[in-house]
Amino acid sequence: MIDIKLQKGTILIAEPSILNDNSFNRSVILLTEHNKDGSLGFILNKPSKFTINDLIPEIKSNHTIYDGGPVSVENLYFIHSVPHLIPNSLPINNDVFWAGDFDVLKSLLEENEISENELRFFLGYTGWDSNQLLSEMKDESSWILKKNDYPNILNVSPKSFWKDEMMKSGGEYQIWANAPENPNLN
Repeated sequence: MIDIKLQKGTILIAEPSILNDNSFNRSVILLTEHNKDGSLGFILNKPSKFTINDLIPEIKSNHTIYDGGPVSVENLYFIHSVPHLIPNSLPINNDVFWAGDFDVLKSLLEENEISENELRFFLGYTGWDSNQLLSEMKDESSWILKKNDYPNILNVSPKSFWKDEMMKSGGEYQIWANAPENPNLN
């Protein structure tokens, strides 16, 4: 039973049953858009081995790049919590914003004026066609929908994010929280 509304700013927690999907296994996704045409979001807890300097050498910053999802993986995206510093930011909710003036962002990074808990970069995104996400939630039970009640979701440890959400969900989810990522290793 879905107890909150599917909308931008909510988070999706991958059900433990998603085992054979490397993109979504143990994922926590922030929905950045949800409307009649579909849904879009970024996986918050899958850091890659790359930094922004690896992808854009002129930016002398070691901010981590995250795997945002399997769609459009050749493109770089970012979300942040500093719209007062980055013009043209698009609100996701009251605390998190998407995109903005990239030239201003580059300057902020070069001057070390923006920290990793204020900004997250992604290669790719997650996307669903109209009603696809709702179908995955209702018919396939692939996702747990939760209200984003974090004061700063960008400050949450990616390493324990999924496990922490499983523990909060209680019941059988607590058992899954402590299970190995590959159950065959158990």
